[in-house]
Parts: sequence; C-alpha cells; structure tokens
Amino acid sequence: MRVTEYVSFDAVGLAELVAKGEVAPAELEAAAREAAQAVNPRINAIVETWQADDEPAPGGAPLAGVPFLIKDIGVSMAGRRMELGSRLASGHVAGADSSLMLRFRRAGLVTFGRTATPEMAYSITTEPVLYGATRNPWDLERSAGGSSGGSGAAVAAGVVPIAHGTDAAGSLRIPASCNGLFGLKPTRGRVSMGPDFDELFNGLAVHGSVSRTVRDSAALLDRMRGPEPGDPYFAQQPSRPYAEEVTRHPGSLRIGVLPHAWGGRRTTAPVADALSHTVRLLESLGHQVEEVKVGLGAGWEEFVLANARLTTANLTASVDALAAAFDRPIDASTLEPSTLAGYHYGQLVTGAQFVTALAIRNRVARSLARYFEAYDVLLTPTLPELPMPLGSYAEGAEALDGLGWIDRLNDRSPFTMPFNVAGTPAMSVPLTADAGTGLPIGMQFAAGFGLEGRLFRLAGQLEQAAPWSGRTPGVWAGNHAGH
Repeated sequence: MRVTEYVSFDAVGLAELVAKGEVAPAELEAAAREAAQAVNPRINAIVETWQADDEPAPGGAPLAGVPFLIKDIGVSMAGRRMELGSRLASGHVAGADSSLMLRFRRAGLVTFGRTATPEMAYSITTEPVLYGATRNPWDLERSAGGSSGGSGAAVAAGVVPIAHGTDAAGSLRIPASCNGLFGLKPTRGRVSMGPDFDELFNGLAVHGSVSRTVRDSAALLDRMRGPEPGDPYFAQQPSRPYAEEVTRHPGSLRIGVLPHAWGGRRTTAPVADALSHTVRLLESLGHQVEEVKVGLGAGWEEFVLANARLTTANLTASVDALAAAFDRPIDASTLEPSTLAGYHYGQLVTGAQFVTALAIRNRVARSLARYFEAYDVLLTPTLPELPMPLGSYAEGAEALDGLGWIDRLNDRSPFTMPFNVAGTPAMSVPLTADAGTGLPIGMQFAAGFGLEGRLFRLAGQLEQAAPWSGRTPGVWAGNHAGH
C-alpha cells in the first residue's frame, strides 16, 4: 500500500481492508514505517521503533492489523524499553505486558514503536532532555503539547491513525488541541492501570488515545475499557458499545459555556473567536447553550496547592523507586529542573497535608457533579491560547519550586485539570483553526461521571456538521513519503 493511500484511511477503515483481505497487516506496517521515516526527523515524535512481533489477531478483532504506537510511559510491553522520557530510567526494559498492553494485543493492533513524553509526563509540553523536543507538525517552532505530545504529533503527521496516551492533567486533550486531533479522557476507573498500579496520581491519571476520527477513539476505548481484578475504581459499563454511540443522535442537550477559566486566566482572542463559532454551531444543531458560572468547590490557590501536594508526593515516591532500581543518583545529572524541584517539594508533603489534598479532590468532584445535574455538557476552550513556542514553558524553571511549576502548568492549561480531579470524562474536539496562523484550536466538552457515551454522540454529530479530517498540517506523511 502506498503511503498516500495509507494516510487516507482511519484505523477502522484500515481494519476493514484487512478483514476483507484487500491488504495484509505487514503491508500496513511497512507503510507506517515509511511514513515515520518521512516525517519523524522533522517532528521528533517517535523515540524508538521495532519490528512488530504481535501474534496474529483473533478472528473478528475490530482493529486487526492497524499500526499503533504506545506512549513511553504508563503501559508496559514485554521486552521493550519504557524510559518515562527520563535519564533516570534510561535503558529500562519492561519484563511483562501490562493489562492494557494485553488488551491492545487482543484488539489486533500492531505496535511497532513508542512515542515521546516529557520527563515523567510532568509537563504539558514534550521537550525532554533525554530525546529532545517534539515539534508541532503545523508549525515546527511550536509545542505539540504534552504529555502525550509525541503521540499527538505522530497521529497529526499521518504516521498512525491513532495512538496511545495518558492524561493526568490534560495530557490527551492538550496535544489533541495543539495538533488538530480528537482526544477523549475517559472516566476514572474506565481503563485499568493494572497490574503494577492500582491508580496513578491518586486517580487523576487515565489511559486513552488521540485520533483523527471520533469512531477510531470509540472503537479503541471499547477494547480498552473494563476492570481487572483488584482495581480500586469501577465505572459502570455502558449499555452499548461506544462505537455505536458515534452514529446515534445526541438529542437536544443543555450545554453550559465557561469562556474564561477558573483562577482568572483570560482566554485569548483567537480562542474566544473559536468558542463563539462553536456556540453558533451547537445552536444550529438544536442544542440549548448558555454561559454559566461553575464553582470548583475550592478556591483556585487552594486547588493548585492540593494538586501540587498530590502530584509531587506521587512523583517523589516514583523517583525514589527508580533511583533504587537503577542505582542512580537523584540530581541534575538524572532529572530536569522542574522534575527535581517537584521531587524535593514532595519530600516535604506531610501525611496530613496529603489527606487534606484528597479531601479537596472530593470537594471538587462533588461540586462538578452538582453542575452536571443541571446541564448535560460543559463547554470550554481546551486551552486559553494557541500552541506555545518551543522553550517558553521552561523559561525560568530553575527558579521555581514544586508548587511554582504546578502553578505554571495550571495557568497555561486551566480548563483541563478539574476534570481529572473530579474523574469525569472530557474531550477535545478540533472544530476550528486560527485564521491568522492556521493553527488548530480545540474545544473541550465535559460530561458527568460515566457518560462517555453522551460525549461520543455529540462528537459524532459535530464531526458530521463540521468535518476536520480534510485539514492536514504542513508536515504530513502523504506529502513527504517516497510513494
């Protein structure tokens, strides 16, 4: 299969070709490799590839033969490196598949590489010291977002139609917005973190994907979802597959709009214009849309402090374990300034402070749950501004402590984190682009706990009304590959 043909299909479309016998999985993998060779030197989204050794997929596997990439954190693949984007874990090889990796195999996906992540996924831009910056295929001088920035850039550039990612503070939705993709953060407990973890960042982190079509994300979540023995959270399973929801009418929804973020961060003009465009589109589709005020259940500074304590305490434990496992020092030779600052901050978090932070998490979850009793969906910009220039996040990072770094990330992405804290699903949809630069702008839609089906129905409707699949970035495998 020629790369120009390969990039014209989404994952479901490629799997249908395999099922019909019109193309072999090996041909698709070869096309994906050629696509990667064509664009990755320019965007640096993929840190390693290998010859896929997946067993033939069982009969009827919905994504059989589809080339796939996993993020360099959160999912273990037996015999393959997982380095967390960090010099501290450099060279680490996973001894066994994680529960999610087994599900990827059973879905028939052909995993042939891993994508870049910032160190320990501890940033919303992907610029690690270990492998260097990932560049946005729409503008090579700008960030691809993070922490699933490598996956976002690879999908946007046409290497694969869908890729794995994680989201603890917006790490799927932010790259989706920056790269013009669809990205949905599932409900807490929807996808297992097992067997090595019961939860990550006290339930703030979840697994998901970024894709170019809504149906791809739905089809993959159908294969990812469901608990494993010992999981601490359980989200009630949907009444029908998510893949079926995409084509169902969402009905007339009550949608509340939050144009400016908690904490006083103002939305910039290009994003505000995109939000206004989205409101008009929703109204034309019969939805009831009105501006609302949404209480977090905590003051913004209190919210940021609680998140800083939760995340840095978790980070400190992870860093200590890695340093012991690899017999490496914890200093500037192994960790970047922001990570090292978070490590030291986490050392000072007391047990009582940690428990108080969990109580604030509960207050936020209860407050947002009350909002979702009055409205079906909350609409916000995914980000308050366009993708940032590379290097801008790290400016002055050496002078920040762990709280200062978390405050910076929340200031740059104030709309995303509350839904991680609450555990509710949220998605970024690439409905428009900036007229001046052509850069994509994502809109975030959130729903109540366990209601991914509602979001998929709305996303499917929006994709039909304002399709985005025809928009491709300047760095696109279909333009740069040899065939």
